[in-house]
Amino acid sequence: MAAVLHSRPQVAGFSASFQQVQLIIYCLIIQSLLIKSVGTINCSEPTTDALLTALRASFLGKTEVRPVFNLRTPTNISLSFTLYGIIDVDEKAQVLDTFIWVYLFWNIEGLSWDPDKCGTDRISLPRKKLWIPDIVINEFMDENKSPDTYYLYVYHNGQVMDDIPFHVISSCNLDIYTFPFDIQNCTFTFNSYLHSGNDVQMHFHEPVEETLKTSLNVMKTKGEWELVDILAEKPEILFQASNNSWDTLIYYIVLRRRATLYIVNLLIPSCFLITVDLFSFLLPPQNVDRSAFKMTLILGYTVFLLLMNDLLPVTGNNLPLINAFFSLCLALMVASLLETIIITNILCGSSCYPPLPEWVKVLFLNYLARLVRLRKKPSENCEDRKKETNHCEQACEIPQSETNLKKSASLQELRKISQELLYIRQQVAKHFQTDQSEDEWVHFGQVIDRLLFGIYVLFLSVSFFTIVVFWVYWYNLSASLL
Repeated sequence: MAAVLHSRPQVAGFSASFQQVQLIIYCLIIQSLLIKSVGTINCSEPTTDALLTALRASFLGKTEVRPVFNLRTPTNISLSFTLYGIIDVDEKAQVLDTFIWVYLFWNIEGLSWDPDKCGTDRISLPRKKLWIPDIVINEFMDENKSPDTYYLYVYHNGQVMDDIPFHVISSCNLDIYTFPFDIQNCTFTFNSYLHSGNDVQMHFHEPVEETLKTSLNVMKTKGEWELVDILAEKPEILFQASNNSWDTLIYYIVLRRRATLYIVNLLIPSCFLITVDLFSFLLPPQNVDRSAFKMTLILGYTVFLLLMNDLLPVTGNNLPLINAFFSLCLALMVASLLETIIITNILCGSSCYPPLPEWVKVLFLNYLARLVRLRKKPSENCEDRKKETNHCEQACEIPQSETNLKKSASLQELRKISQELLYIRQQVAKHFQTDQSEDEWVHFGQVIDRLLFGIYVLFLSVSFFTIVVFWVYWYNLSASLL
């Protein structure tokens, strides 16, 4: 009897514990049933009206907070976009003007329905009836002027798909150093405007290769710029309770300028004009007014630059190489004009100049003349002319034996004629000496002209080759960094 009485408290304790376990199990079952009843949409019939009625009763109109049971749970936003058109690239304002379609995907926790019982697996609803993520593009510089859209899709599994058109006027750091062979890399940074990474997390909805392929297929604009590539990355951030950093997705839009227009309208005409200026050195400055021809050429090139000024970029981080190319062409034309003025002055005013110094004769008329292959033609030297003069004087003297002539009047007349001939010969000798000095100056001018022409050709070739090398180098460097 005592043993039986001693066992009753043990049985009573076991019963109490069993009842507590049962109560906990019942609570969990009721909670799961309540959650299921809240999250699952039961349609009375497979019609749109029945589905809308069920949605209005549970989910529609709740736009104040994120659609999660626990606010500590982040909302996952999947994003993709399609680049529909490249409208403009403004180098002066450093702005990229494009039109894109942005696709956003997220889930409403607890929302689901049976497609068979409700008659559809998705439904379009007004955007203002649901919570919408505040996704923005950080590079936005102006108002979005795209058409307004009012609806989005909600699927039977609770996924929401929103398709938004954007007219994006975004800032872009444009580098026009290699214009018109430049490649630009502009960025679109997507993130939530208000919610930090603890509340909204961004993800790529599709591989970036698919984004590029779709954009190339649907792009309608075939203007100055072409889409080369689209790259993407997601910077890593630390999600902590006190961290206010935003989760972002960065897309890199790689654009390349179509350079055919600028090659045909700018580079080729400049090369033609500088070639004409180069061959103008073949015009003889003694017989043709070479300076007037070069002046006309410079005037025409200046007018050409003024007319084509609208095609050149206005500003940028660096001075474009093409501006240096045009400045070089103009400087070479001006230098060739100055050279022609100097040579013409030497050739036309040589009769008024004093004789050339001996060191100038040795340096220019001997060594440099051989270097430029312009040696003076063989002619009579001064000694030969002096010998000829003395010979003529001796020939013109009247022999003493003639004093015995019978007629003294004839003798005096012959002496007078002899003196006059001697004077004439002296003047001819002086003229010959003046002609020799003038010939030396003419030869000096021709040597200088040929020498400066060689320097002009050498400098022109080196400069053009250097600019082309710089163009190719920076173009390849820009392409490799993308």
